[in-house]
Amino acid sequence: MERQNRSDKGFLAIDCLSGQVLHYGVDLEISKAGILSGDNKSLLPYAGPGLIDLQINGINGIDFNSVSLNCEGLVSAADYLLSKGVTTFFPTVITNTEENTRYILSVINNACHESPLLDQCIGGIHLEGPFISPADGYRGAHDKDLVRAPEWDLFLNYQNASGGRIKIITLSPEWENSTGFIKKCREEGLLVTIAHSRATPVQVNESVDAGVVLASHIGNGLPLEIPRHPNVLWEILAREEIYTSLIADGFHLPDSFISVVTKVKKDRAILVSDATCFSGLPPGVYKSPIGSEVLLEANGRLSMNNGRGLLAGATRTLLENVQYMVSNNLADLRGAWYMASAGPRRLIKENIHLSEQGDMDLVLFNYERGEILVSEVFKNGKSAWRLHDWPQEDNLLD
Repeated sequence: MERQNRSDKGFLAIDCLSGQVLHYGVDLEISKAGILSGDNKSLLPYAGPGLIDLQINGINGIDFNSVSLNCEGLVSAADYLLSKGVTTFFPTVITNTEENTRYILSVINNACHESPLLDQCIGGIHLEGPFISPADGYRGAHDKDLVRAPEWDLFLNYQNASGGRIKIITLSPEWENSTGFIKKCREEGLLVTIAHSRATPVQVNESVDAGVVLASHIGNGLPLEIPRHPNVLWEILAREEIYTSLIADGFHLPDSFISVVTKVKKDRAILVSDATCFSGLPPGVYKSPIGSEVLLEANGRLSMNNGRGLLAGATRTLLENVQYMVSNNLADLRGAWYMASAGPRRLIKENIHLSEQGDMDLVLFNYERGEILVSEVFKNGKSAWRLHDWPQEDNLLD
């Protein structure tokens, strides 16, 4: 019997979150399958909810922060992400000039109106900056001259340009007016995250009480050395209700740190790629959007060229982050897939409106020799990407 088992009657697959063998009908209606022999079960693919990337700056040559961004590029990005199991993503727009930010936001909004695929795949826009820390180290690659204190009128200007599509906003609560700004964001139904921050323990806890629900890419957006205690990491880890997102690409964080965060946060630890436009490109030296040269190595590490090896961003997809977690024994397949799918979905459904149609997103894949191989991806219950045609064969329940 061939491994693939798709037919016009539906297909069987192992739910990677529960371990159960399920029968998926032609409209993805789910029913439990009968007991299968070990040999038959080993031939089945896995099925998991569509992956959700809450923080992604670009992919496969498409830069979500470039003024050259257009609908064609965004559709290309969505197609590429679907092939990697990502059915929902939040293009992340970082600190830029007001004019450029408004333009990029309007491009994404207009593209969603032009393309039904984009309208379905883009869950919203993630605005990362300019309301972050201006301090070196904490600021990361954001332009210091463009960083500023939270301004509600400026945010409304950006939200208007986006057509109301900004759903996530990252800021630092170190600014004097942060608490009031966070409360207004929550009243408008935004998911507020903390990152790139040198906030004091008091400011961190006040921001959580005001409505911050996520710490973005925890462990990054910090200087190489911080006070032993108190510091922003301890405060975030101590607040049980706060979700944390991790970049598990093997470069941004040591495994020991990932292990500690996942043990403390449990099902409130999630994965993000924070990928740049260099993700998916062949190794080589490239010109970065901020004007410097970056080196993309064969292993996926992206660093400043001739910059003492300093990281210049992430290049691994969310799927590769899942695979890294499993391959390095930081989580089992169920746990890692949850961190990139059901976990993020739970977070955003608790805080912002997300179409119920996303419940019909599904990824079929095989896990062979430590590698996740995507076979087919369903968006809103319909096949959106397929590796190849699956052969017709007998229903394994017969």
